[in-house]
Amino acid sequence: MTSQSLSRRDLIVAGILVPTAAAAAAPKARPVGALGISRTNAAIHHEVRFKASPARVYKVLTNAKLFDRLVVLSGAMESMALGVKPCRIDLEPGGSFELFGGYITGRQIELAPGQRLVQTWRSAGWRPHIHSIARFELTGHAGETMLMFDHTGIPNEEAESLAKGWREHYWMPLAKVLAERV
Repeated sequence: MTSQSLSRRDLIVAGILVPTAAAAAAPKARPVGALGISRTNAAIHHEVRFKASPARVYKVLTNAKLFDRLVVLSGAMESMALGVKPCRIDLEPGGSFELFGGYITGRQIELAPGQRLVQTWRSAGWRPHIHSIARFELTGHAGETMLMFDHTGIPNEEAESLAKGWREHYWMPLAKVLAERV
């Protein structure tokens, strides 16, 4: 299968990116130093190994029924008192997804089956204008998959909680789903 990704124009049309004129009117992050570098967003990097093929890992991350199983195994629905709304995952660039009872939402930016998944990603607890980027890079070797994960553009105050959440509510239950024979 070929990689599907969205161009800058596609992201603007889908409402994911703000066009340049609108961006000029949007509030700016406070720059630091002469280069205008903003230090208002944190980033997370995880490298996780799974005993499954990249195709299988990708399938669990992109199949609503399999992801629902991951959600159940994560215990997040009970611990966070989330509703029992099932996952919804669109598999087209620009398509949307809702996970964990709608608490996590976003849009698909790039879908390369068995290789890569890039999404806009946001938590319902964030201010309305905050959207981050989650990138899942999959590499197979000797019957295992190395998942290199980068989550950028997250609010600094959310970084510690999110890093813990990715481990507890994604990676640990994902390993359990992958171990199940379905």
